[in-house]
Amino acid sequence: MLNLSKARERPEQGATMTTPMTPGIVAGRLSGDEIAANFGDLHPQYDPHEAQVAADRCYFCHDAPCMTACPTSIDIPLFIRQIQTGTPEAAAKTILSQNILGGMCARVCPTETLCEEACVRETAEGKPVTIGRLQRYATDTLMAKQGHPFVRAAATGKSVAVVGAGPAGLACAHRLATKGHAVTIYDSKPKPGGLNEYGIASYKSTDDFAAKEVEWLMQIGGIDLRTGVSLGRDVSLTELQNDFDAVFLAVGLGGVNALRTSGEDKATDAVEFIADLRQCSDLTTLPVGRNVVVIGGGMTAVDAAVQAKLLGADSVTIAYRRGRDDMPASRFEQDLAASKGVRLLFNVMPKSVEDHGITLEYTAVVDGKLQGMGETVTLAADQVFKAIGQTLTTQAGLQTEDGKIAVTGAGRTSVSGVWAGGDCTTLGKDLTVWAVAEGRDAAEDIHSVLMGA
Repeated sequence: MLNLSKARERPEQGATMTTPMTPGIVAGRLSGDEIAANFGDLHPQYDPHEAQVAADRCYFCHDAPCMTACPTSIDIPLFIRQIQTGTPEAAAKTILSQNILGGMCARVCPTETLCEEACVRETAEGKPVTIGRLQRYATDTLMAKQGHPFVRAAATGKSVAVVGAGPAGLACAHRLATKGHAVTIYDSKPKPGGLNEYGIASYKSTDDFAAKEVEWLMQIGGIDLRTGVSLGRDVSLTELQNDFDAVFLAVGLGGVNALRTSGEDKATDAVEFIADLRQCSDLTTLPVGRNVVVIGGGMTAVDAAVQAKLLGADSVTIAYRRGRDDMPASRFEQDLAASKGVRLLFNVMPKSVEDHGITLEYTAVVDGKLQGMGETVTLAADQVFKAIGQTLTTQAGLQTEDGKIAVTGAGRTSVSGVWAGGDCTTLGKDLTVWAVAEGRDAAEDIHSVLMGA
């Protein structure tokens, strides 16, 4: 439960935040106990009885709409039936055979707009089967046991370089390893996991789960992980093409879109804030403003805003340039933010960022185009975060489209022998589950090409 007791201010204690410090941005607004309570698991794991009760609600539909709505095409009725019959480990293997990061996806997927929205129970009663929580129950049960459920095939003698250890890269690497290929993953960060490690709200992925999932995934064998290696800086695409039989790029989006308004240097990247929070071992040392404004309307904006509130900010506002129905974050995420005390302000765009405030201009859609209406409002803000999308920083000379790597089919790029997937490409949507599907499908295509199928 969110604690709104009076903040206790004390100097910053070793946090890594890069936000310019002002008198209003301080660490220790809440005690350690309050922070621990605020950042507890958003949806705790079911116990066996709870899982049985939840599974009993499934109609086990033939040609189930929930399966069609899942980007990784998990056989949802089958795995729920397996939970119902008391075999959660079998259920987990059903899940993981399609989505090797099924544990994380169970935590972070917007199931309310994917499988659960398509659920027949949702259509009939407005209360879907809790597919996400059942998926977590199954995968957590299996991962708690010793051993890995998949077996690596005999070595093929082929090698593949995977650039990026996020969801797409990890899914691709694991699928290639199961088929007997030797895989080397390169990642520019000190830890693998990509956005699962650095970009997911802490209350969605507690207890260092992202790192544990990667460690579990690597048990398949045949994968060499090299961190701190950046494409373009430490290794070139040409070098990888010369050294490996195939290359898969899952480099994500490293750049940040600009506000293009005066005082932009006073705003901080929301992704950077979330990454600092995720890597901070003591959240009482992480500074946060008293009055916080987040510019944007996606999941990153919600994650940054909610976590600022959970750290003890008195006032947090999400300012989005369009109306509620156009907000990229799901209604569930919007309601979650509101339930934590975050104010959602629609139809406003930043006009200027000042030392202790931000001026927003009201907007409207005129003749199909968004434009400012001249009327403004100024909010007190000692900390402003921008969460207005990210940009591709490493294209490696490949053909691009709309600012992303252009791909066809299962991730084939404009260069023979080079595939790509995840947020850096024009495929799918910027969600973990889509990235996993793209990495998995690219791996299947790479395998077919390497084996001459």
